[in-house]
Amino acid sequence: MKTLLKSLKITIAFCLFFSVCYILILWVFALVAGPNKGNAELVTLNGKVVGAANVGQQFTKDIYFWGRPSAVDYTADGSGGSNKGPTNEEYLAEVETRIDTFLIHHPYLNRKDVPAEMVTASGSGLDPNITRQCAYVQIKRIAKARGMNESDIQDIVNKHIEKPFLSLFGTEKINVLKLNVALDEANKSIIAEK
Repeated sequence: MKTLLKSLKITIAFCLFFSVCYILILWVFALVAGPNKGNAELVTLNGKVVGAANVGQQFTKDIYFWGRPSAVDYTADGSGGSNKGPTNEEYLAEVETRIDTFLIHHPYLNRKDVPAEMVTASGSGLDPNITRQCAYVQIKRIAKARGMNESDIQDIVNKHIEKPFLSLFGTEKINVLKLNVALDEANKSIIAEK
């Protein structure tokens, strides 16, 4: 009975520690060391919040840069990837459909020019970033849809390239939501029409 009582006390102590203290430690660490004091970075357009910079959104209009596909339809509460492997017939058919759709909207590209990350979903299904290459292949489509010069759009893209942390950790990336907001701010007349 003594052993059972000790075990019960230890279990309650660990439950309290891991469900309260551990979370408090993480929360304080996020407040001190995390960006935005541990809160999501909200992106605004014309004073209205349009999304969180760290959560991917779906863009399908030709006037916007597109992000990576999502296996969970961009629902933040169901973050996750697909468990289908690269030899799964259903998965391969899905990727082929994405390639065909991408080429319909980008007729100036060849099949080999379609970046792999534009037709394959990320592990989280909520990846908010694309690479420079993914942004560059979309410039021509967006310029035509917005009636802008390709060089102006490329300048906007180049201004939004985020370098690796300390120039060592990670890769260059571009946040799709921030990039699209910058496009809307630079080309306000197109928003009124569309």
